[in-house]
Amino acid sequence: MNGTSFQSDIRYWLRQGNTVNHLLFWNIVVFLGINIIRLIAFLTKQPAPLIWTYDQLAMHVPLSAFILKPWGLLTYMFTHVEIFHVLFNMINLYWFGNLFRDFLGNKRVLPLYLLGGIAGGLLYLLSSVLFPGYVGSTMVGASAAIMCILVAAATLMPNYEIGLMFFGSVRLKWLAIALVVLGLISIPNGNIGGLISHMGGSLLGFLYIRTLQAGTDMCKPLIWLFDANTRRENQQVARKFKPKKSPLKVVKKADDNNSSRLDQLLDKINEKGYQSLSAEEKAWLDKVSKEN
Repeated sequence: MNGTSFQSDIRYWLRQGNTVNHLLFWNIVVFLGINIIRLIAFLTKQPAPLIWTYDQLAMHVPLSAFILKPWGLLTYMFTHVEIFHVLFNMINLYWFGNLFRDFLGNKRVLPLYLLGGIAGGLLYLLSSVLFPGYVGSTMVGASAAIMCILVAAATLMPNYEIGLMFFGSVRLKWLAIALVVLGLISIPNGNIGGLISHMGGSLLGFLYIRTLQAGTDMCKPLIWLFDANTRRENQQVARKFKPKKSPLKVVKKADDNNSSRLDQLLDKINEKGYQSLSAEEKAWLDKVSKEN
């Protein structure tokens, strides 16, 4: 495969409108960047650039160190150093991120990812105050953000079954409970701060679905913020693009109308989830799928 086709594949993958793909992309890019610097440091025996880069991306505790680099509360959740750490996290993000996206729409993925990571980071910061000496001075990894999405999906659809190697079909609620319990009982084995941050993300995911079911969407401010940026970009593109006038008249046929409506419904599912469709829209979609 040549470089051009590889770049085309990446662009196509990112242009699908799937936020999970974008999160995977940036986590992998940061991981590769750090490890390229790590390799150079190993070959040149000059660790200073690696130390500086890690220091800028990681979240620091205690509070006195956090205040000096507060941006770490956001950057840490996109940063990995070890291969198995990023591999396990990206697999879970792909599975459960897309599952969450299918039911609650694309717009909520990034906001919940960020909120889960922030909740995990703040609990990690709090644990450094409550348990000094037990918590490491820095933390990286997307685990808290991904646990938030996983637990949110399990809270929304607890009886949804997924297939696991060696275990067969497992209900989502049991998988989420097992991961949370394993995290809790693993605290004495080390990485106390990291495991505590996982619990912060898990708690936020559970509370998010419960408050959403009660009529309050904690992601709404971030959804509005990101939508405002999207609208601004679309307006800039629209101003630059001036379509040429055509002497031809377009005659719409029944098939064109069906195709147009199908595209609209698929866009609606992509943005807001299947549950956002009305009963009439679901019936029409089911009828079209049977005809095809």
